[in-house]
Amino acid sequence: MASPFSGALQLTDLDDFIGPSQDCIKPVKVDKRPGSAVTKIHIEDDGSYFQVDQDGGTQRLEKARVSLNDCLACSGCVTSAETVLITQQSHEELRKVLDANKTVPPDQQQLVVLSVSPQSRASLAARFQLSPTDTARKLTSFFKKIGAHFVFDTTFSRNFTLLESQREFVQRFRGQTDSREALPVLASVCPGWICYAEKTHGSFILPYISTARSPQQVMGSLVKDFFARQQNLTPDKIYHITVMPCYDKKLEASRSDFFNQEYQTRDVDCVLTTGEVFRLLEEEGVSLAELEPAPLDSLSSPRTSSVSAKELINHRGGGSGGYLEHVFRHAAQELFGIHVAEITYRPLRNKDFQEVTLEKEGQVLLRFAIAYGFRNIQNLVQKLKRGRCPYHYVEVMACPSGCLNGGGQLKAPDVPGRELLQQVERLYSMIRVEAPEDAPGVRELYQHWLQGEGSERASHLLHTQYHAVEKASSGLNIRW
Repeated sequence: MASPFSGALQLTDLDDFIGPSQDCIKPVKVDKRPGSAVTKIHIEDDGSYFQVDQDGGTQRLEKARVSLNDCLACSGCVTSAETVLITQQSHEELRKVLDANKTVPPDQQQLVVLSVSPQSRASLAARFQLSPTDTARKLTSFFKKIGAHFVFDTTFSRNFTLLESQREFVQRFRGQTDSREALPVLASVCPGWICYAEKTHGSFILPYISTARSPQQVMGSLVKDFFARQQNLTPDKIYHITVMPCYDKKLEASRSDFFNQEYQTRDVDCVLTTGEVFRLLEEEGVSLAELEPAPLDSLSSPRTSSVSAKELINHRGGGSGGYLEHVFRHAAQELFGIHVAEITYRPLRNKDFQEVTLEKEGQVLLRFAIAYGFRNIQNLVQKLKRGRCPYHYVEVMACPSGCLNGGGQLKAPDVPGRELLQQVERLYSMIRVEAPEDAPGVRELYQHWLQGEGSERASHLLHTQYHAVEKASSGLNIRW
């Protein structure tokens, strides 16, 4: 299995030496009063920092506190002499909310909503030797026993991400003569990849990235906007937790783009990894396999809820969401009138770098690729920089083998990683697939909640933007 964070975000060897690639944007806070002379920093044996003025006076300095927002804005990493705070993204934080709800009247409680990813569900199914449907129903039972009110499946929100990705690609393909940066379109759902792009390649790479929000953040819009209205609540009265296969999703949820200034609340308040849910089960002394199943909740309208809640659905195209396959099929039909029944992948450098082409009379009409893992991502970026990227669309994921192999997934000491991944893939693929445009409730929500496809409201709630991070100039940036 992959390491906890993606390669772009992982805290490397934590010691008191900041390497050339680890210069942090939040160092020890130094008093910079106007007119003050040059000062020195003295470090005590216990790790305390003191500012030493020219007159010999000393002042104890606070250690910098690095939040998840800072992690997204940083050019490097931190040392062990600094405090890394991830207080709002843990199962302990969920416990605090649940405990607080027990001490106040019902009308003062926060409505606790969990949204579970299909990748996390498959990982838990493998651990407990359950079917994906049983796992979903038993997870619903568990979360409601500890105080949650609703438990949703993020496959529903992925319908919107896929549809918006399809429309955006067709629009950019048709407009490629007007913009050099229209193609290739690079998938946007992996926060590890987005963080790497913003920090490492900035303004060069960002125009190529799809603006479609990830399923996690679309779910944030659904829960804090559509569902809040259904419940006659303001967004700040809902506490929304997602269960994800990846630690980087914690960083995505903390982005300022997904913060509601009016109500001072995030679209996703807390992200738990699959491993953290397993830890929560252990702390509660619960075996998922022994729980009684509970009915699945549905986010769609009451008219269609009985249809969508009866069984889980999935999408074609593999464990990372199937973005390449859905965009490819839609583009082939929409742009060239060609129906694609089966998609054939051609491996290139390795199994994590494969391509798909649409050909007619010997001419390549579309060339798509998947690029998983940073080795392949770096090769892709270099092709772009040299003007030699032949692709129209690339499904990009930071983790080798994609999201089912995310760093937040469960490990099994007695099962080799490759074998465990195959089990998780098999369980993930057991769910019936359905085209996103055919999913119950989707068309109705586009019409009534989003005011139509391509509307300004749909753009606001289903799309996002990216921000190049300027690297701070520092002597540590020197290549020796």
